Amino acid sequence: MADISTRFGLHHLRAAPTSHVRHLSRGRVVHDGPGLAFRFRPLTSVLSEVPIDDRELAMLFHARTADFQDVTVQAAVTFRITDPSTAATRLDFSIDPDSGTWRAAPLEQIGTLLTETAQQHALHLLARTTLAEALADGVASVRARMAEGLGAEPRLSETGLEVIGVRVVALRPEPEVERALRTPAREQIQQEADRATYERRAVAVERERAISGNELDSRIELARREEQLVAQQGANARREAEEQAAAATVRTDSEAGRRTTLATAEAEAVRVLGAANAAAEADRLAAHQSVEPAVLHALALLELAGNLPKVEQLTLTPDLLTELIGRFAR
Repeated sequence: MADISTRFGLHHLRAAPTSHVRHLSRGRVVHDGPGLAFRFRPLTSVLSEVPIDDRELAMLFHARTADFQDVTVQAAVTFRITDPSTAATRLDFSIDPDSGTWRAAPLEQIGTLLTETAQQHALHLLARTTLAEALADGVASVRARMAEGLGAEPRLSETGLEVIGVRVVALRPEPEVERALRTPAREQIQQEADRATYERRAVAVERERAISGNELDSRIELARREEQLVAQQGANARREAEEQAAAATVRTDSEAGRRTTLATAEAEAVRVLGAANAAAEADRLAAHQSVEPAVLHALALLELAGNLPKVEQLTLTPDLLTELIGRFAR
């Protein structure tokens, strides 16, 4: 919107670079161009301001497919006014000389024209397309058809408009139909998820079975090794008992031989000693036979005295002394 100020009874207009201003005074073009700044008299001037920047127009409309299904088309159109002078003569872009605002709504007229033109081509295409085809590749088809139709529309070029681009944001059916269409896909996704779950469980069961098999094999191997260990321990104990028995036999035989040898030696010693004692006794008896009886009696008393017990006290009575003296006297 142009900036209009008043000084000393004269009005001054200053436009933006993206606005094309057309100034007519008494039916004659005085100023015509973008980004102008000039003074004018409001009573004799007619001002028009045409935007020449790129504009975005969003549109939302309903269409019916070949199988009588309602779809919603959400699109956007980018346009620009390439011939501001022509557009100012075809549409009312006049502005108030005091406030600088448009007297009419030219952009709304352009929006209505673009929307109805684009909607006409989209409806014509979707009316010959089924819902499944429209949802599959309808966005690209509708966008191409709308761009082609808007580019070939003669009224737009006669008005000085140029369509720069067309975008179709979404193409959606009714909520109930959309939910119904989503159901098979959801069921398939759920089936895939269930299948993946079952496969994961099967893999887990297989792995658990393998682990259990490994544990069982380990236990069997451990039991086999324990059996070998017990057998080896038994063989070792048996070999140790045999070695101990052999050693005991050797010790017994050695002890028996030693005792036999000792007994033989003792017997020989006893025999030799007996023979010596017998010879000595025989010699002693032979010596006694040649000795007088009085000597033998003396020897016997000596032997007896040597074998008598120890006498601590001896009491001699007169009777005993008398008898002993009498014996010695005899």
